[in-house]
Amino acid sequence: MLAKLKALVKEKIDGWIDPEITERLEKLNTRLNEYGVDPFGFDPDYLKYAMPLVLPLYRSYFRVQSFGIKNVPPGRVLLISNHSGQIPMDAAMIFMSMFFETDPPRNIRSMVERWVPTLPLISYVFQRAGQIVGTRENCLRLLDREEAILVFPEGTRGVTKTYAHRYQLQEFGLGFMRLALMTNTPIVPVAVVGAEEQAPALFHLMPIAKLIGAPSFPVTPTFPLLGPLGALPLPSKYRIYYGKPMLFSGDPNDEDSVLGAKVNRVRSTIQRMLRDGIKARKNVFW
Repeated sequence: MLAKLKALVKEKIDGWIDPEITERLEKLNTRLNEYGVDPFGFDPDYLKYAMPLVLPLYRSYFRVQSFGIKNVPPGRVLLISNHSGQIPMDAAMIFMSMFFETDPPRNIRSMVERWVPTLPLISYVFQRAGQIVGTRENCLRLLDREEAILVFPEGTRGVTKTYAHRYQLQEFGLGFMRLALMTNTPIVPVAVVGAEEQAPALFHLMPIAKLIGAPSFPVTPTFPLLGPLGALPLPSKYRIYYGKPMLFSGDPNDEDSVLGAKVNRVRSTIQRMLRDGIKARKNVFW
């Protein structure tokens, strides 16, 4: 009886899902095991039911536009992007962009911070959606499978910037360059314009952040003044720019100064793309 009820509910829900989502999921190169997941816990069925919640944000709320997406080559690739907005909506919008605006669709694997798995519900959600803890071993295994990995080299330094420092790239880590050199993987620079304005942080209450174990506790014009409602991002318009692939050669075990020069080339490219993207837009919200 319970099995029939579950099947009936599933059938009803499936009927509400946009057919485009189902069709594109079927085109993904998933390589699942006998349990219906890949070695990292990614479950396409989970995406099928999660995407209807995110798609309105992508198409109607943030009204995402993608530019240069054909620059992303097939096979393994590292997408290196700026990071901002207090909450990682930029990662979700890049994922949606690569899923809906490419043919065949791409399943982007985002590198998440090591503290994310400590969050009870979010850790499960991220795993089932295909996101990974950003360890070298995980990344090497994914690149060996010819997957696309999204990296935010600014880390929490980027996502927690205050509004006074919007679109000013913070220091980049070197890890992604070591991976690119170890695996001969092309790097595609990505610039996201619009996320900085979704939750403009005036300052951070770090004592509260430490108390709850979070990297920051932002104070915005609406949060915490309006309570949970104030945490909702503003409907700024997203513009995602994909640059031309960058290939690097050299020893992945070179000194930091040598790797840093290569990393700075990527960072400078993204900073230029951000400047150009800001100049091109006429308004933050349309």
